[in-house]
Amino acid sequence: MALRLGGSGNEHSQDSCLPVGSQATLRRMAERYAITKDNVVEGAVVPELVKLKLERNAALAEEKQKASAGKKKDRAEQRHSLKMRTLKFEKEYASHQRKLVTLRRQAKVDGNFFVEPEAKLIFVMRIVGIIKLSPKPRKVLQLLRLKQLHNGVFLKVNKPIMNMLKLIQPYVTYGYPTLKTVRELVYKRGFGKVNKQRIPLSANEIISESIGEHGLHGVEDIVHEIFTVGPKFKQVANFLWPFKLSAPKGGFICKRHGFCEQRGGDWGNREELINDLISRMN
Repeated sequence: MALRLGGSGNEHSQDSCLPVGSQATLRRMAERYAITKDNVVEGAVVPELVKLKLERNAALAEEKQKASAGKKKDRAEQRHSLKMRTLKFEKEYASHQRKLVTLRRQAKVDGNFFVEPEAKLIFVMRIVGIIKLSPKPRKVLQLLRLKQLHNGVFLKVNKPIMNMLKLIQPYVTYGYPTLKTVRELVYKRGFGKVNKQRIPLSANEIISESIGEHGLHGVEDIVHEIFTVGPKFKQVANFLWPFKLSAPKGGFICKRHGFCEQRGGDWGNREELINDLISRMN
């Protein structure tokens, strides 16, 4: 999968996301408000009003050129900073994995058991519809923004969230996503909430305008904040629209029974095995 390493999003212009009629309207408006370039014949008498218009157009053209150059410079600086942050994140992920491998090997050499660190992030997905759903679980599902079948959200592991999951356990499945899973979900199924509308994350400008005040300007910033459950996790989770996944390839086993039951089922905690289910639904 090709990663977008801190790009400015020029690959997909904002106009390409608009309908054909809207693009034509924008083009007409651009032509209407474009700065005209009037040429005056040398030696001809120019009226005073035309002189004022030419001076105004020249000033506007110079101002537009300066603004365009400044915007281009800012975009280049932002692209570079995003690239540097992405490389820093990759080093951080690799360092964390090496540390875990070292601790596991050391425990094996010493004849001890290595206790894996507790998960800080869970991905919850709804697997049951609205038929015969009691009011309390229905309200909890609404609070967690799981309003439709196969909707999924990232949540922070804490006591209130785990208590809410106990109430809706027969209707959802959840587990601990890996970095690869988080990245694939954000890149492939990521949509942002802009003015209460579901907007695809086709350009980093969308992220900058929405949550730029929190220091997040790119897709990799979102992936890092989600995976590490950073200080701005709440803002990022609220900005991301609930992920709408497809039905899993091969189908479910049995939604009436739990995943940890002896007969086998689907609802409940899958821990690391949630990544296999997400890969079949993404």
